[in-house]
Amino acid sequence: MRFKLLLIFLFSFSVVFSQKKIIDSIFYSKVLNKSSKFHFQENFKKASYYFSEKKWDSALIYSQKQLNIANNQKLILDYCHLYRGISLNKKKAYSEAIDQLSQISFDFEFSNRVKIYLAATNLKLKNYEKAIRYLKFLEKLPIEKLTYIDINDVYRDLSICFLLLKEYKQAEKYFSKKISNSRDSLSLINDYINIANLYYNQYKDDIAIPYFKKAYELSKKLKIHENEVSISELNNKKRQIFERKTVTALNMSIVEQNRKKFQDALKYIKEYKKWNDSLNNHNKIYEVAKLEKEFAVQQKQNEVDILQVQNELKETQRNVLFYSALGLFVLLGISLYFYREKVKRNKIIASQKENLDALNATKDKLFSIVSHDLRSSVNALKTSNGSLVKNLDSNNLSALRNLLQKNSAIVNGAYGLLDNLLNWALLQTNQGYFSISSLRLFFITEQVSYNYQPLLLEKELSLENTVSKKDIVFADQESLKIVLRNLLDNAIKFSKPNGSIKIYSQNSSDDFCDLIIEDTGLGMSEATRLELLKDTALLHKKEHEDVIGTGLGLQLCKSMIRKNNGKFDIESELGKGTKMIVSLPKNPSNE
Repeated sequence: MRFKLLLIFLFSFSVVFSQKKIIDSIFYSKVLNKSSKFHFQENFKKASYYFSEKKWDSALIYSQKQLNIANNQKLILDYCHLYRGISLNKKKAYSEAIDQLSQISFDFEFSNRVKIYLAATNLKLKNYEKAIRYLKFLEKLPIEKLTYIDINDVYRDLSICFLLLKEYKQAEKYFSKKISNSRDSLSLINDYINIANLYYNQYKDDIAIPYFKKAYELSKKLKIHENEVSISELNNKKRQIFERKTVTALNMSIVEQNRKKFQDALKYIKEYKKWNDSLNNHNKIYEVAKLEKEFAVQQKQNEVDILQVQNELKETQRNVLFYSALGLFVLLGISLYFYREKVKRNKIIASQKENLDALNATKDKLFSIVSHDLRSSVNALKTSNGSLVKNLDSNNLSALRNLLQKNSAIVNGAYGLLDNLLNWALLQTNQGYFSISSLRLFFITEQVSYNYQPLLLEKELSLENTVSKKDIVFADQESLKIVLRNLLDNAIKFSKPNGSIKIYSQNSSDDFCDLIIEDTGLGMSEATRLELLKDTALLHKKEHEDVIGTGLGLQLCKSMIRKNNGKFDIESELGKGTKMIVSLPKNPSNE
């Protein structure tokens, strides 16, 4: 019967030992709050999260990963060992838990709480002497140092250790301290049972039995206030009350049997069965309710999972539609881009083809005119030479003079045509030397006009050069001479005998100086003037059948004036003469 009482004692001890949830919850919250400043370490942050969620395996994995990192701060190491020690304790790996907890620094903020874990774990491993050393250290601390520690737990564990070591006086001492500090009825009942068992196992029945009776009487006073607690707490409290009533009634029945008071023992046995049946029924109801709750939670979780899968499916469908639409838009954009580029290229090609066709037409027309004029000149020269031979035989000096003058004019015209053709070819292929510099306009015009004196005398034309000697322009000297020669050629060609040609300058603006070659010749219509100002105009003689011209010289002039950053214009009336106006820049900034 003594053995039965000891089992009851150990059972009640296990019930008391589990009553630490509130203190543990406060302690965990404080630890997690203090350690949050190290959450910049990803592994430590995950270890803290899984520790808070009581997922001990994951907490062990990530705390070990953090420990494997070099140069950890001391405080991070202490928190990691704390996480690992508590997690291993929960997984009942008690030796490994002690190893981790023992590595925590003595000056760690929660080091006293760590000693509680070390004492409890050593107690589970039956290392009673080691457990006592940790508990004795805590007992000696002032109350303000016992943060997150209930001193009654220290007294209780010391009493248990000494009892299991059969040091009854020490066990009695700490049981008495525990009883004097107990304020909760449930805890006090356990304390009475524990100290009663202590004395009863020493065969001090006269001391033990009053404690058994105190525990029994106190259990009868236990009541449930259903409006004060939640449903889960209410169920837990009911179970604890039924357990106390059952244990105290059973203890009293055993005591009365040992005292041979079988009538009283029978009464307590009936009461024990009553409370035991209530406890079993409550446990069954609780287990059923728990299973129903778990089933409801599982059902709700299944619904949540289904909804989540549906949402993920819808999200996937939306993403597929979105990316498909995006892909189509991108493809459409690329297609539009290439289509626009193709249209642009086609326009460029069409424009280039049009320009090329115009250039080819101009080239064909140019060579047709040049070849025609050269052939005409050579044919005229051949015919004139035949006449020259005939007149030479007859010694007709007057006819010979006229023929020679005619031959000279034909040769000069052909030479001028070839010279223009050469300069035009060099200009088109960018092979000519070209250098813009400052030039005094008077000296250039004087030099060019001097070379035309014989031709002017022959055609009985007067030439007046009134260009200002102060006028300075910026141009290429050789190309300017070619322009002047062609314009003077045209002025002489289209002037009648006894006519006049004037060369003069005028400053129409601050940027340009106008050089004007004015003649009193045949002039031209407005349509011809506009046609000549076009960049591609290559003309035969139109209004004047007695004057042969290709238009190449004027085209060459316009190109060279443009290359000298100048401008070209014509003023003319049919039968009243023509003004050719060349505007040249006065300073290099207009280049």
